Amino acid sequence: MENVVPYKIQIISIIGAVLFMFLVFRLIVKRKLKIEYAILWMLCTFVLLVFAIWRNGLDLIAHMLGVFYAPALIFLGAIFAIVIFLVHMSVVNTKQEQQIKDLAQQLALLKEELGKNK
Repeated sequence: MENVVPYKIQIISIIGAVLFMFLVFRLIVKRKLKIEYAILWMLCTFVLLVFAIWRNGLDLIAHMLGVFYAPALIFLGAIFAIVIFLVHMSVVNTKQEQQIKDLAQQLALLKEELGKNK
């Protein structure tokens, strides 16, 4: 019975990763997700899929890095990825704010010019 439970978790993990990958593909097809973000999500899903298939992989990598509790390595990687993603989103947000400001100024100038021509 002890050997059956880890395989159930492994199968559920594989199915979950594949379903998530399918969801990302659907979002790309529906043009609701940009390719640059889709690649990021696909990469994360691929890593999860590798660890779901390669059962001792996480333990081996954790041991090589000197991490005593292997699941903590997943959280460390996730936190690192989230921080990188948040910095990227902040850069994108700042760029879009500047573009909106420029467009609003251009629109105001165009409205003023149209008002003068009347």
